[in-house]
Amino acid sequence: MKVLLIVPAYNEALNIEKTIADITTNTTYDYLIINDCSKDKTQEICEKNDFSIISLPINYGLTSAIQVGMKYAYQKAYDIVIQFDGDGQHDARYVKDLVREIEEEKYNLVIGSRFVAQKKPRNMRMLGSILLTLAIKLTTGKTIKDPTSGMRAYDRQTIKEFVENASLTPEPDTLVYMLKKGMRIKEVQVEMREREFGESYLKPLKSAEYMINMFFSILFIRTITRKKKK
Repeated sequence: MKVLLIVPAYNEALNIEKTIADITTNTTYDYLIINDCSKDKTQEICEKNDFSIISLPINYGLTSAIQVGMKYAYQKAYDIVIQFDGDGQHDARYVKDLVREIEEEKYNLVIGSRFVAQKKPRNMRMLGSILLTLAIKLTTGKTIKDPTSGMRAYDRQTIKEFVENASLTPEPDTLVYMLKKGMRIKEVQVEMREREFGESYLKPLKSAEYMINMFFSILFIRTITRKKKK
């Protein structure tokens, strides 16, 4: 199977070389950096190293970066796409485990989860994740222990869904959409690193806004999705 890692990157000049070294050292798969109009030297560093890159003309945001990557993968006939952060938090050693679940077990979407074999901390930092897990359980009957994980593997069918539906995002509400479509989802235990350089775009107020939007989408938008008739 042809596998492509999509690496969205915004102002990751301090992280991108280490991220790509991790990918090329620990996998034999192709990768594509989607440079979301970084204001730092991300593009310059990628070009200097001859990294595979598409640079967007303006800062569209994560969703558009993933959509561009999905369209590229679909056009190039990739069978599996791995969403892999450019900030160095994801560990490429686990990518093969996600791919295996699609290749051998025929899952449609596989999540690199921090909480399959480990309990989710009961603290304020994880409150949003806990509530999103409950919302997904309420609307689909399925338990997703790490709904905010950005490390995911998609099969050809779910790639096609992204290409055909511009409203899909690399966020928890899309998990509900996929489950409502009858897709098989599995979580695989992974370890994630702390960000070494740079800052997350989700500040406290933005995090609260994000959670409200996710709850609204899960409870009132994605729940109306219907499974396709065969």
